[in-house]
Amino acid sequence: MLYWLYARLLMRQITVLPAHVCFMISGQDLAEAPASLYNVTAWCNGISAQVPRTTPEWTGGIRSLVFHIATPSPENLEQYLPEIRKIGTIARLILHVGDREEVTGQGMDVVVAMGKSGREEITECIRKMAKDHVAPDRVDEKLLESYLTFQYTPDVVIKSGGDHLTDFLIWQSVYSELFFSDVNWKFFRQVDFLRVLRDYQSRIRRFGK
Repeated sequence: MLYWLYARLLMRQITVLPAHVCFMISGQDLAEAPASLYNVTAWCNGISAQVPRTTPEWTGGIRSLVFHIATPSPENLEQYLPEIRKIGTIARLILHVGDREEVTGQGMDVVVAMGKSGREEITECIRKMAKDHVAPDRVDEKLLESYLTFQYTPDVVIKSGGDHLTDFLIWQSVYSELFFSDVNWKFFRQVDFLRVLRDYQSRIRRFGK
């Protein structure tokens, strides 16, 4: 079957989109296919425009996209930043490299976090609360969430290559739908993404209930 025809058939099957999508890739994945981050962003823009507005509660399709690049040495991946920054031409790019943050562009939020772990984020939250002299009896879920660096709760977390997940967004993704693709990042195609979106809408989300 022709690739474009299969993609078209998949698109016809998708009527519900996740609002927030997260991809978890490795530093090696980025090195092998740095342009794929831009490509996935373009797919999300295009898919959101194509899926029919079939329900009154339609909220605009995919509203945010997060890429976590697992690496112990973010500085070794800085050579790929020019390719990543191209995302800012078609979306609002929020780029985290170590302790630095860059924001460019307009449109759908696209967060790229290089090397940031969920444990580090939670530790930073505790440090910030201590610095602000927050009393222990004031600490609850809502307060902790207000201190998080990444204010996104992904509906879908996608790991390509069949490898294990990282601890990124460890707090935010507790109720996320998880998808493991056997396709390596450098070979990940739009039809592979469409398959995930098609399968997502068939899942019954319970949010821990």
